Amino acid sequence: MPDEEKLDLSTTFNPENSQAGTSNRGILRHLSHEVNSGLGSLPLLACCFATGLTDGTLYNAYGTFVSMQTGNTVFVALGASGQNNKPFGWARSLCSIGCFTIGCLAFSRLHKFIGGGRLRRTLLFSFTLQTVCVVVAATIIQTGIVDGTYPSQRDPADVDFIELAPVALLSFQAAGQIVNSRGLGVSEVPTVVITSLLCDLVSDERILDPVRKNVKRNRRALAFVLTLLGTICGGWISKATGAVQPSLWFVGAIKGAITLSWLGIK
Repeated sequence: MPDEEKLDLSTTFNPENSQAGTSNRGILRHLSHEVNSGLGSLPLLACCFATGLTDGTLYNAYGTFVSMQTGNTVFVALGASGQNNKPFGWARSLCSIGCFTIGCLAFSRLHKFIGGGRLRRTLLFSFTLQTVCVVVAATIIQTGIVDGTYPSQRDPADVDFIELAPVALLSFQAAGQIVNSRGLGVSEVPTVVITSLLCDLVSDERILDPVRKNVKRNRRALAFVLTLLGTICGGWISKATGAVQPSLWFVGAIKGAITLSWLGIK
């Protein structure tokens, strides 16, 4: 047999190549599985804490929310009559609303393109993108591109529109959370809305059922408590450190942990 033919055969029947191919197929198959919505609700509850932590920090520092868009809508409306507490506060809120809306559109289309909101690879990609947005926002503030001191030492009349950069990134990534909750079929944990969550919680006819009998009630209650705790932590961390970025690095770590968790959740 010619040397060329021997080389071809050894390459074709190499056991190591066969094992690598099997391993790759196994990974792809694992990423193509659907995630159980019951277990999938746990990372979303962690997102509620992250939401409170982010909004509790950003509102104090820049006078706007990045997740709770009801408040931002009010701020934009008040800006129409010049009643914002900070100069051009309406612009920050409008930026947040716009980027959140774009984020909802982008994440929903990406979910459809990748294959569906319940797939492991969809959730992995979505939360990777969210983590990157948070890390970039924290880096922008950490490096001094945007003033991250709390309380700010600048003159209130001194408007720095570069502050819109972290607001835009954080608002965009926040949209991914609620799109994920819808895709997983866990709409009782929207992660960025409190008003409707409280309404659904207290209007539930089975609100007094035993703990194991009403899972949705349990999730709503936990989501509210975790959002509240996150906001409290955001305020205390900002006060203790005198800076915005520590809370954002904390949020980035939470998002990173959630991203990795999708690899193990069945």
